[in-house]
Amino acid sequence: MDKVRVGVVGVGIRGSGTAKDFLDGVTERAELAAICDIDEAVRNEWSMVPTFASSEEMIRSGLVDAVYIATPHYDHTTIGIDAMRNGKHVLVEKPISVHKADAERLIAAHYDNPKTVFAAMFNQRTDPSYTKVREIVASGELGEIRRTNWIITDWFRSNAYYASGGWRATWEGEGGGVLMNQCPHNLDLFQWICGAPSRIEAHCAFGKYHPIEVEDDVTAYLEYPNGATGVFVTTTGEAPGTNRLEIAGDKGKLVVERGNVITLVKNKVPMDVFRQETEQKFGKPEAETIEIPIEGRGGQHREICQNFVDAILDGSPLIAPAEDGIHSVEMANAMLLSSLLGEPVDLPIDGEVFEDKLQELIAQSRKG
Repeated sequence: MDKVRVGVVGVGIRGSGTAKDFLDGVTERAELAAICDIDEAVRNEWSMVPTFASSEEMIRSGLVDAVYIATPHYDHTTIGIDAMRNGKHVLVEKPISVHKADAERLIAAHYDNPKTVFAAMFNQRTDPSYTKVREIVASGELGEIRRTNWIITDWFRSNAYYASGGWRATWEGEGGGVLMNQCPHNLDLFQWICGAPSRIEAHCAFGKYHPIEVEDDVTAYLEYPNGATGVFVTTTGEAPGTNRLEIAGDKGKLVVERGNVITLVKNKVPMDVFRQETEQKFGKPEAETIEIPIEGRGGQHREICQNFVDAILDGSPLIAPAEDGIHSVEMANAMLLSSLLGEPVDLPIDGEVFEDKLQELIAQSRKG
């Protein structure tokens, strides 16, 4: 194979942009071979390539080597499993599944079909600000992490946004709100950089700012295996909002805000050593401040697509292996579960417990 024939499933806002890139040759050594959408009017707009109303039919058509899944969230699991069982490579939008149990089923399908390439559209992993933060943390430059804090409240959405699709902001259609739609990126980056927490206690407000049934405001307290703590705050009901990630360690701290500069403050003496050895009552370690300028946003969606194709043709390592996607799903599930139960939850969670709770919410929604 010298060119990957890609079929796009779901040609809405996100899917159409990526489909056009494949059509225009933006992704090297790839071509748009087919599209699939349940909306006939949408299919008519893509008459320059074969179109399908059924993903099953497209997957079995012989026209595609790989599929990019940009459908409503629940379909990520079923279409992904079907594609891999039929030998197709899969690039799936975030979240890889709505809940952990489905994510486990999807990942199991990949394990059963290991020759397929399975990637997730975690495009923010290409952002140089976050790749640099991850490099700093992994290098040990901050020492052992003591505290994390991400305030990500610039995901503002209007009522018109939520009214733009019947599946949006419903338990049955989307499986959640800000945690399931906007924040999979942030939750993925949070655990990618800092590791997964071992316990979460969250307070979620459902329809606080919008006429929706799912969460649009979240404050979560995190505990990590080493005793570190963290806070994660997000909402779609605040403007102008804030995007500030702060990570504090024994040797210093870093702050990245708005993505254009990383502020690194390094203790000249690790705080644990200083605390134990100083005779000063109110002293603290001397520190130096270093500002690391960041240019650009990285390759984003286009870089993930190119990496996906390169992995298929050349065996290149994936930037975002889809198996990693279970971690952000689990963190989102844990936050919702904690809020619904009114108590902290330990990670890893039992995926079936959350799946049952989600089914209860769907049943309640159907009753009105």
